[in-house]
Amino acid sequence: MSRNASASTRIRVAAGVAALITVACTASATASGRSPGADSPTKPREAAALTGSAKLARTLGDDITFTFDAHLAAEHRTDPAKATGTFRFSHYLDGEGAWARGRIDCLVTGGKVAVATGVITGSDLPGAKGKRVGFTVHDLSRHDRLGYSWASVGSPVETKDLPKCVSSAPFERVKNGTGDFRVLPWQPDFVE
Repeated sequence: MSRNASASTRIRVAAGVAALITVACTASATASGRSPGADSPTKPREAAALTGSAKLARTLGDDITFTFDAHLAAEHRTDPAKATGTFRFSHYLDGEGAWARGRIDCLVTGGKVAVATGVITGSDLPGAKGKRVGFTVHDLSRHDRLGYSWASVGSPVETKDLPKCVSSAPFERVKNGTGDFRVLPWQPDFVE
């Protein structure tokens, strides 16, 4: 047998073995009730999520950071107001500014866009505690965008009676290399 024919045979055998291993792993995962790559045999995927942390890109040097850990459990798939989790944001310029943290009370996602709201539970900004604020994130991988409910009024303190899951368009850009947001698309039963 020639050297080229021998190499060709070895490549075909290796490809066949790789295919058999793939089939065996997939069959094993299916037999155990899991989809290939799933973490849990019976746990359904959560209905929606918004996670991550990043700084906003500002030409004046503002240090603005947003962090989200928001989730809508599978059993609450039809009720975005049952979302849970936390948020945190801060805005500083020349050593002055404020921070706030809170609990998520609504989360809706569509494709790579998430809208979430939450109530501020702690802050050093006078009048902010107890206010509902909203956030919109467009998950564009390394070029994410973000919006917030107080964009037109200037301060989270000024958002009066904001309903759940309401925010502005994601008009701000995330500063390159400062983090990343992840959006898990919502898939309610009533949407095809």
